[in-house]
Amino acid sequence: MEASSPPPSKRSWLRRSLNRLEVDRAVFYAIATRAWQFIAGPISILMIVAFFTKELQGYFYTCAQLMGMQSLVELGMHAVIINVSSHEWSRLRLDGDGFIVGDEEALNRLAGLHQFVARWYGIVALVFFIVCGFGGAAFLNQRPSADVAWAAPWFCMVALNGLLLWAWAYSAMLEGCNQMIVVNRVRLLQFMTGSFAVWASMAAGLGLWAAVVSVAVRLVWDVWMIAIRYRRFWQSLAGRTSDAISWRNDIWPLQWKMGVFGIAGFLAFSLFTPVMFQFHGSVVAGQMGMTWTILIALESAAYAWVQVRTPLFGMLASRRQWDEMDRIFVRLTAISWGFYLLGAATVCTGVWVLNELPYELTQRLASRMLPLAPTIVFAVAFLVLHLPRCQTIYIRAHKQDPFLLAGIVSHSLIAILVIGLGYLYGPLGAGCGLLIVVATVNFPWWTWIWLRCRREWHREP
Repeated sequence: MEASSPPPSKRSWLRRSLNRLEVDRAVFYAIATRAWQFIAGPISILMIVAFFTKELQGYFYTCAQLMGMQSLVELGMHAVIINVSSHEWSRLRLDGDGFIVGDEEALNRLAGLHQFVARWYGIVALVFFIVCGFGGAAFLNQRPSADVAWAAPWFCMVALNGLLLWAWAYSAMLEGCNQMIVVNRVRLLQFMTGSFAVWASMAAGLGLWAAVVSVAVRLVWDVWMIAIRYRRFWQSLAGRTSDAISWRNDIWPLQWKMGVFGIAGFLAFSLFTPVMFQFHGSVVAGQMGMTWTILIALESAAYAWVQVRTPLFGMLASRRQWDEMDRIFVRLTAISWGFYLLGAATVCTGVWVLNELPYELTQRLASRMLPLAPTIVFAVAFLVLHLPRCQTIYIRAHKQDPFLLAGIVSHSLIAILVIGLGYLYGPLGAGCGLLIVVATVNFPWWTWIWLRCRREWHREP
């Protein structure tokens, strides 16, 4: 009689489960980063309730959302770098010593891209400091507060974010060159160490300086990754010709569309907390900022399933492996959408529980977040918006961006409705404005573009 095979170990069972969910090491670190943000979120909320006044909380989240001006000045270059470099990387690889080897033409083009984006982001970082620093200061000064000293930490925050923005040129190339495992591992370490540093700063009574500490920690990790971990990567690109890639032909056709798209996106999605700050005061802005942060962290965790495969989609598109590209995209999108739906239901349930429990602590926590109705509206809006965001990654992997008109229209409508309805009805009005646009414009329009481009571009010659 033949002996029965031993039962699979827990380790092999876990590996098979992760494979079914399309979780490799890069996805694992990305999800772990979002999971840490989600776990650290409640702790941060408790720390803010314990050590921040409601007014200081409003300034804290308003400053954080004003940092979205980064997308306003970098003009979509980050996504362009990932997509362009991923096409070159399809013919390159790293050897055992960390140097780039492979097709000489692709290596020269990658070196040309590196030299261009390093100069580009140096200029962008300076523009960011001037525009965001003084523009944001003028905005915050409209509601001066005797209890919140915001000027010094604000300018320090902007300066450090400018340096972090310059580092984006290098981290974006590493992402495009499929170094997602290391990049996502560093992101996880950034957020973990940053959280502990921020909590310690809050407990020490540093107020808005806690946000400065957070940016400083992220910058230290980026410098380590770029200058130490991947030093041989950059050495492989040094001294090569810089004219192997053409800005006019290889970058500009995609960049100008993504730049306009990014500006419109900033106007649409970075207004919620500042609008509440402007029309309803710092307390409501703090509630809006906390709820927005929780939902964004959740949607970003779900989005990570698709986002970390951006280099892979670029390489598959370069090789015209359409069936494999479609299979991976559909499966990952379904998994990420289901993950967000489950998480959003949990968040809304948690808000309901906090409001219903009669304890002082739960009531204090509930008072720092939006009520249940606007929370549900925002959660549903992000659910509807999730599919168009995934479709955007798929389409841009072809080094094309047909979403310009759709993006301008939808983002302009969102900005108009957020300002108008937010002024009249507060967070609930702003949330309804977002939901109306993403349900009637983003979802159908993006899906139509995705279907049309996929049909036309994947047609065999």
